[in-house]
Amino acid sequence: MDEMVEGVAAGVPFVAVPPADPDGPVALVAGWHLMDAPASERAMAAAVPMADVRAWRVYFGLPLSGARLPEGGHHEVFRRASEDAVLNAFEPVTEQAAGEFPAALAELRERLPGATGPLGVFGGSAGAIVALEVLARGDVEITAAAVASPVVQLAPMITANERRFGVTYPWTERSRAVAARYDYVDRAAELTAPLLLVTGADDDVAVREPAAALHAKLGTELVTVDGMAHEFPPGTPAAARVDAAFSEWFARRLRG
Repeated sequence: MDEMVEGVAAGVPFVAVPPADPDGPVALVAGWHLMDAPASERAMAAAVPMADVRAWRVYFGLPLSGARLPEGGHHEVFRRASEDAVLNAFEPVTEQAAGEFPAALAELRERLPGATGPLGVFGGSAGAIVALEVLARGDVEITAAAVASPVVQLAPMITANERRFGVTYPWTERSRAVAARYDYVDRAAELTAPLLLVTGADDDVAVREPAAALHAKLGTELVTVDGMAHEFPPGTPAAARVDAAFSEWFARRLRG
């Protein structure tokens, strides 16, 4: 990935990789990384390079990560999330990332040579919520979307984290409202572009069951990766399978 472009667009850190054949207008696919591995824009680019897709591939850094870590770094993010995972982590990250996307996209359309073709969006885990939220909002025209290890419903994910960390989450009226907003099974009608769901066969039921429910409701495509849990670090068989699924999907959906 020697040709990788790294920078900031409308305040959003990104890395972008050009198509192998840059002549003429090409598609642009843009997405967001996980909070687990791959947990940065550069790591996501390494894990899911989509090298065969004739498109600029843009990987955005999430708020509260990378260059935008708060003072205190990862420890501070973990502290905030342990106090209230919904209101201090999922909501601010998703709202900021989805809100800043249209301006960052508009700037990149101008800056990246030929990046004027159809738009695809993608994401993994927390980044998948951003992709789904961007798709649901409809602020920009999206031709296709793909999400891996997706948080399709927030409430079951909070329950999974309760099991994982041995804690009890203190639900409030406000956090329940946020969880209801990030329920894309309930909001399926707002997801109007073709959508690919990629789940790990070994992922938590909190991820697999909502993804299956959304698949059933939308009739969208679902790929289950054997041997994959939630993460797909660069260089692993899981990452290769996610990359293959995303690549085939976007190559098919973004032609022209």
